[in-house]
Amino acid sequence: MSRELDIKGRRYRILSEPEANGWRARVIEAREDGSSDEVGIDASGETRGAADEAAERKLRRLLQAN
Repeated sequence: MSRELDIKGRRYRILSEPEANGWRARVIEAREDGSSDEVGIDASGETRGAADEAAERKLRRLLQAN
């Protein structure tokens, strides 16, 4: 499952999948040419929503630092 975000003119996807004790989410940057790159952000949570929100917070912090 994925959720899409547009931040500062860039498009990111948060991809979530169930794991043993909850959910794991990771972030990729989606480019207009159809390619994508791993951002290097992983997060986990008891629910899909919690994992997605943690990944989004990490992404926003990373982008503010740059």
